[in-house]
Amino acid sequence: MIDFEFAPKSYFDGTGPSALLAKLSYPESHWGEEISIYAAPLDGKIYYEVVDFYGNEFDLSPEKSQKPLTLQEFIFLIETLEVVDNSTKGDMNLTLSGIPEAKSNVYPQLEEYFTEKRKNFGML
Repeated sequence: MIDFEFAPKSYFDGTGPSALLAKLSYPESHWGEEISIYAAPLDGKIYYEVVDFYGNEFDLSPEKSQKPLTLQEFIFLIETLEVVDNSTKGDMNLTLSGIPEAKSNVYPQLEEYFTEKRKNFGML
């Protein structure tokens, strides 16, 4: 059973200014797109950033938080990602309409959630 209320105590372990929260890959996309999601502390808040190969700008919900997100909130962030229209490169909005394969050291059950979702949609 997936614990959607799970939240890490912190994203940061002192090894750098930002933390990799998850890597998402979209194997059905023409180019096998990958997206990385990072967190960075600034002025007592945690800001989230999405990075792809093309350098697209993404709309995030939420863009920032006071504390680490629960698994449910992080899944919502992933599933509502959108590319800012004036910067779309690589047909990323179409890619984002798919269901990713996910890897995360911060959210251990994220991979299980998306694997089950892919199975339910006949993608495995």
